[in-house]
Amino acid sequence: MKTTEDILIVDLEATCWEGRPPRGQESEIIEIGVCILNTGTGKISKNEGILIKPRLSKVSPFCTELTTLTQNILDNEGIALEDAFDILKAEYDSEELTWASYGNYDLSMLRNQAERFYIDYPMSDDHINVKTLFGQIHPGIRKSVGMNRALGELGLVLEGTHHRGVDDARNIARILYWCLKNQK
Repeated sequence: MKTTEDILIVDLEATCWEGRPPRGQESEIIEIGVCILNTGTGKISKNEGILIKPRLSKVSPFCTELTTLTQNILDNEGIALEDAFDILKAEYDSEELTWASYGNYDLSMLRNQAERFYIDYPMSDDHINVKTLFGQIHPGIRKSVGMNRALGELGLVLEGTHHRGVDDARNIARILYWCLKNQK
């Protein structure tokens, strides 16, 4: 695994429904939670949530309950996905830094959305799946576990709101730092 001294942590939130999406709608990114983890010190910096206005779907009541994000918030504060990708490249050096997410959903979703909307993929090829890494390193875990359970296994309390990218990115960074300190 190639790592840079600073690792970009990404956590996506996307439109979602309790069942199948309504006709004509599809899951798309509505928040890119990011932060930078310094692998030497464990310091977490530049933590923010980039809100994105969905093009093809609307935020469902189920999605709002899960993420606290509403269609109104995204209509008023969201930006275009292309602009969010530009922020990742310009302000977070996303094409150069190793980046990490909890599981492969974020990796797949970023690739799929870039392809779907004909936007240049903003990330480097060096990706760490923190969920898999944690399962490999933690002595009491034999399979992959959710982020909240991983925090609990480490005696850490979830900071912020679960399923808000801005907060989940910071929590993932805390898990990754533990993994990097404890890998053999």
